[in-house]
Amino acid sequence: MNTLSRSLKIYIGLLIAFAILTGVNVFMPQGSIFSSQEFPVSKPLFALLVACIMLVLYGGLGFIGLRLSSRLGFTGLWDETVSVKQRLLIPSIIGVGIGIFFILADTVFSKFHSLGPLPHPPFPTSLVASASAGIGEEILFRLFFISFWTWLISHVFLKGKWQERTFRIVVVFSALAFAFAHLPAIMFLLGLKTMSEIPPALMAEIILLNGIVSVFAAYYFRKYGFLSAVSIHFWTDVVWHVLWGLK
Repeated sequence: MNTLSRSLKIYIGLLIAFAILTGVNVFMPQGSIFSSQEFPVSKPLFALLVACIMLVLYGGLGFIGLRLSSRLGFTGLWDETVSVKQRLLIPSIIGVGIGIFFILADTVFSKFHSLGPLPHPPFPTSLVASASAGIGEEILFRLFFISFWTWLISHVFLKGKWQERTFRIVVVFSALAFAFAHLPAIMFLLGLKTMSEIPPALMAEIILLNGIVSVFAAYYFRKYGFLSAVSIHFWTDVVWHVLWGLK
């Protein structure tokens, strides 16, 4: 009971932090491409609205994910059998390694099309975005997506059979959904109007990079809890968007 209570408290803390970060991001420098964008209301009100929407929407999906992941036997958010090294340290090191791989891969892939390297948000927006994405995107694509679809397919449709196989298939679809969710922003930043304008090499890069972080986050989420997935994602983005973005 104490573990469950602590897990819920930590999750609520992450959720509040995510909502605050999404609101703060409204006031961060967005780069020259966003300089002409106008808000329909005042910035403070818009930031408050965004934070409230994130709190309710992601909060609800995350609570569903927590409940279903527990039914599936996944490691809890704060499981006493998992050490700090397993939950945070090793995932952080993995995230740094994935971030370095992102840099090397982007350097190679960018030579096969004319659009250049993938864009990064300006600093300190990159740091705020890394923290909010590490929490929010993991809530959506790992905690909810993987838990919900694995439970629905293996426990409802298949009556408790083939959970491991189902999990692996769902991980693949989670990775693809995560990759394609990034396409609108990348298209906007690169000035592309349709998906057909995305060069094959760039599309392959987007799927590869997002797929790698998705697979690692998914397996660490199941084995060591949700915080390990957040750690992998956050440190990947710190190296990729924050440090490399400063160049």
